[in-house]
Amino acid sequence: MQSLPHHYKVAATAATDGEVSLSAENVEPILSLPPKEFGGPGNRWSPESLLVAAVADCFILSFRAIATASKLSWVSLECGVEGKLERIESITKFTEFILTVNLIIDQDMIEEKAHRMLEKSEAICLITNSLSATTHLTAVVTKAQ
Repeated sequence: MQSLPHHYKVAATAATDGEVSLSAENVEPILSLPPKEFGGPGNRWSPESLLVAAVADCFILSFRAIATASKLSWVSLECGVEGKLERIESITKFTEFILTVNLIIDQDMIEEKAHRMLEKSEAICLITNSLSATTHLTAVVTKAQ
């Protein structure tokens, strides 16, 4: 890892209507529109879905790093995230992220150790640590067949 601080630059461009193009150096652009809930078509990534996706992505990448450091042998990890958007004191914001995780570990691994690593992944996720919303983790660990 590089020394902190890190800096991440993203650009957004748009015309008076239509898609917003999100770009960053060395990555493919992403097209964005409002979600259905805000009058959009619901067929593109939106700022809301990108934020919820960032929570899921950060959780998995955090777990991957912890599992590697702890030598946990695992097969697959699925992380579904539901973000709850509410209006609190005239401010619309995400108040909660519910993570539903399914981890498959190798037969010789200890399930309790895997659960601890999942909980640690939730605790160290830099995306959720940067937000005011609460997170709730529900995890299922099973051994590979």
